[in-house]
Amino acid sequence: MARRIDVTGAGGVRLAAWEFGDPPKSGTGPDPARPGVLLLHGLMGRASHWAPTARWLAERHRAVALDQRGHGQSEKPPRAAYTREAYVDDAEAALEQLGLGPAVLIGHAMGALTAWQLAAKRPDLVRALIICDMRASALGAASQREWAAWFASWPVPFATLADVRKWFGEDDPWVERPNPARGAFYAEVMAESPDGWRPVFEPEQMLRSRETWVYDAHWEELARVRCPTLVVRGLDGELGRAEAQEMVRVLPRGEYAEVADAGHLVHYDQPEAWRAAIEPFLNRLRDDGLPENGAPENGVPEDGVRET
Repeated sequence: MARRIDVTGAGGVRLAAWEFGDPPKSGTGPDPARPGVLLLHGLMGRASHWAPTARWLAERHRAVALDQRGHGQSEKPPRAAYTREAYVDDAEAALEQLGLGPAVLIGHAMGALTAWQLAAKRPDLVRALIICDMRASALGAASQREWAAWFASWPVPFATLADVRKWFGEDDPWVERPNPARGAFYAEVMAESPDGWRPVFEPEQMLRSRETWVYDAHWEELARVRCPTLVVRGLDGELGRAEAQEMVRVLPRGEYAEVADAGHLVHYDQPEAWRAAIEPFLNRLRDDGLPENGAPENGVPEDGVRET
């Protein structure tokens, strides 16, 4: 069971946050024994995609997942800002209003970029960072055009949720081989309307959100992240191994892990292997407090990789 908490984001945008596990007792402040974790989904995602991870984390952490603006049950105002600054300010507001900081930020794709930009901006609010399958390099105009064409190819409205699962899991031209987890992922972001099933977000808003980061590289912001950071990629994901290891090198306290048999949706595709990849990192944070040493230089094991 998850408890909804309303948060006010930048510009007054209403955001829905979901807390997994028992909330802190009123008036007690942060519980050092249950450090805060804020989970940030990727573009088109929603907080519920983090549910298995959040429930697992809730055994030892105060775990909260945020529906970011334009997503899930958060507000989708047509003329609101869908900028990098707005997304970062929303996450900052969530940490402060929920009393989570200093927290571990766990982000997937766009959510990971938001997380490391916030860690660079407000190091006092971020205890540690986990980046899941997000690139630091610029993707360029061709990538944005490809996404626009992909959205236009969706056969909406879908007649049933089974049709959603089949199209995104099998028939979508972006699918290299059948992937039921991908179909289930997109079924979670659909809502029934009078003429069938449609996404809970506006594709045009998603493109506007995406265009605020695809034309720029984000290495300088990554280099300003001073907290312990784990970069995780799926072997078949969008983040290549060479770029992931360069991100680890650029990060002052970076570490690297990869998950076999996983694509871009690492945490959703292979939940058990994902948890196995991040658990040692979280355990070290717990054992060492704010760790000052004990990790290899630059956080990279001697063989350069930890595979799960």
